[in-house]
Amino acid sequence: MQRILVVGMAALISCLGVCAHATEQPVPDPATIKVLELGAAQAIALSGNPNMAAAQARIEQARARVRQAAATWWPSLDIGASGARQHLSENVYQYNRGLASLIGAKVDRNTGVYGAGIQATWLLFDGFYRSFKERQAVYGEQAAQAGLMDSRRLLATAVAEAFLNAQLAQTSIDINRADATFYGQQLQDAQNRFKVGAGPWGDVLNIKVQVNAAKSGLIQAQHAFEAAGYGLAALLGLPEAKLPARMRLAPLDRETVVAGQKDDPEALIAEAFALRPDIRQLELVVKQAEAGTGMARAPFYPKLQLGGAVEGMRQGNARLANDDFGSTVGVNMSWNLYAGGADKARLAEAEQAKREAVFVLAGLRTGVAAEVRQNLALLDAAREQVRLQRETVSLVEENRNLAKNEYAAGESPLIRLNEAQRDLIAASGRLAQALAGYHLARQRLLAATGRNLAGFEQPAQEK
Repeated sequence: MQRILVVGMAALISCLGVCAHATEQPVPDPATIKVLELGAAQAIALSGNPNMAAAQARIEQARARVRQAAATWWPSLDIGASGARQHLSENVYQYNRGLASLIGAKVDRNTGVYGAGIQATWLLFDGFYRSFKERQAVYGEQAAQAGLMDSRRLLATAVAEAFLNAQLAQTSIDINRADATFYGQQLQDAQNRFKVGAGPWGDVLNIKVQVNAAKSGLIQAQHAFEAAGYGLAALLGLPEAKLPARMRLAPLDRETVVAGQKDDPEALIAEAFALRPDIRQLELVVKQAEAGTGMARAPFYPKLQLGGAVEGMRQGNARLANDDFGSTVGVNMSWNLYAGGADKARLAEAEQAKREAVFVLAGLRTGVAAEVRQNLALLDAAREQVRLQRETVSLVEENRNLAKNEYAAGESPLIRLNEAQRDLIAASGRLAQALAGYHLARQRLLAATGRNLAGFEQPAQEK
């Protein structure tokens, strides 16, 4: 009872969180998007990724298996017809000829034999095999639906990772472009000072080297962004795995608020147990295995079947009349008493399959608990990294500005300005990595608890 209350409270907390912080994310048209946000990217992927369509097809297959299992409860009706050309053996022909001579009739040695009939059978009892088979099929459909939801959960996480990777490359482009712009301005100032005899030519050459280095870094960042964009576009399901030419990703928000109340790992674990679709899927696999043990016990019971047939046969002419037909109705009971131990072996196999499913589920629950704790620890570390790197960037930027002013006033050499600028570029890069790492850790924690699909439209379940 305590476990049920914990899970129920976790589900209620999750529901309140969704209602308070998330609204259903519409699916935008990628061709009309100029600035792509993470939420919009996830919505596009969940709607357009072909793997989601494949998972939906698996659900339809499972649903068809449910209908197949339900059909076994109904009678079976078969109609048949036959026709054959019969050549009698010498003995049979002579015997028939002798009988026919008594009544003055003739017998042909070659004759046609024609038949037609309709047969109905209805399985009345099969040791509860059909009940467990249908139950297993229903659990299979529900497991397929849970599998689709888990595929969506993993896809949303993969999109977040690809998006943040591309976003980080885009930020690197901005950082290197700012570096090139800074040194471009410094180059202009150095050239002006050289022209009036207030600065050495060596400073001009040195700054030109720095400009080229910044341009080289910019080119590398642009290629990294292009490569990351291909991976993101593939997850989004875009044609030719290519982002639209005019699309830009939303920039990393340097002012993202990372401070927050420390999460309770036990509450998050209970929430994950209640929400994770892969746990739900394995729970249904256990139920399927339980149904499998019931199916394996069916051969230990007798089978009872009701059957009826209307059949007709005629020789020499395919036009069957009412007088050619007869009917049969009966009940058939069969009970296998010994099959070499095969039935017991099948039952043992089914019981071990259930045991395996139970242990796999227990292992998954343990792994989910570890995943939640790990991602919670990584999120806390990412928060600290963002705070530290923000402070570092502020200090390094102030130092770079001091070095810039001192160099402009002729109070310090160019090498100090170069070092300060390199420190600023490196610190800006580390801050971008820390921000991306924070968002990624947050997305992974949401995925670990099963909350990363909140606000996205659920796939329609056709009946």
